Amino acid sequence: MISKIQKQFLQQAVELAQKAEEEGNLPIGAIITLDDKVIAEGKNKIWQPHFNGTRHAEIEALRAVPKELWSRSKEMTVYTTLEPCLMCTGALLLHHIGTLIFGARDNIGGTSCVFGHMPTFLERELKDTRWIGPAFPEICDELYTRAVALIEARMKQGLIV
Repeated sequence: MISKIQKQFLQQAVELAQKAEEEGNLPIGAIITLDDKVIAEGKNKIWQPHFNGTRHAEIEALRAVPKELWSRSKEMTVYTTLEPCLMCTGALLLHHIGTLIFGARDNIGGTSCVFGHMPTFLERELKDTRWIGPAFPEICDELYTRAVALIEARMKQGLIV
């Protein structure tokens, strides 16, 4: 169960996801908080303005964290609308993020299916990270459904192979 303020932060991530979709990207958003204040945000940008497969919401948010705050990364919480993929999970663990709260499970690309099978270092980092979710499925499941539909439509158009 998440608190009222955690739900508010997830709602902010939802708003970023909606903006990402309006801009022609997948509806995925992420924010990072410290001391119950938003310090960074990111939204999916893999398709617009040009294709870059690494521009996931979580990676964009990590890139936006002020450098002087990284010494407190264990105190940071990442809120994301979708269970992170393997790339984003690796980045979150390498940055020593203390807590991750995700809105919807990703049955296609989510990383929780590999827990217990990752390299030793990442498994050790995972044990030091609070991993909470799906924490907001009533809203985020719909975003996930739309993301999958967008991917499938692009595949049919031959834009993704």
